[in-house]
Amino acid sequence: MKRKDDYLERRAHLANLSDEELKARFWELAEKLVDPMLKMGYEYTTPAIERSVLLRMGFSSIEAKAIVDGCVENSLIEHGAGNVVYRLAKAKNMNYREVGVQLSQGKLWDEAKAQFKEV
Repeated sequence: MKRKDDYLERRAHLANLSDEELKARFWELAEKLVDPMLKMGYEYTTPAIERSVLLRMGFSSIEAKAIVDGCVENSLIEHGAGNVVYRLAKAKNMNYREVGVQLSQGKLWDEAKAQFKEV
C-alpha cells in the first residue's frame, strides 16, 4: 500500500509566508496548545501538589498527608492546603506551624472552614 503524498496540498496556506511569518505562526499555534494547560495549572490542584507545598512549609510527610486529607474531607482543597494553614494561623494570631500540627491532629477544622465561608 502506498501512502498518498499530500504534503504540497497541506502546506499550500503556508507557501507564501516568510520565515518571520512562519516563526510567528508557529509561536501563535504553540501558545494555543499551552494556554489550556496553564489555565488548568492555575485553577486546579491535586493532593500530591498540596502535600508538596506543605513539605516546603516545613511539615513532615505524615503531617502534610493528614492536613491534605482534612482539606479534602472538609472541601477546602480548592483553596490550597498551605493557604488554609496560613489563613487560619493569621486569623488565630498563631504560628502557622502550630496551626498545621493541630490540623494534622484533627483539630481546628471548623475554624478553618469558617475562614473560607465568604469566599
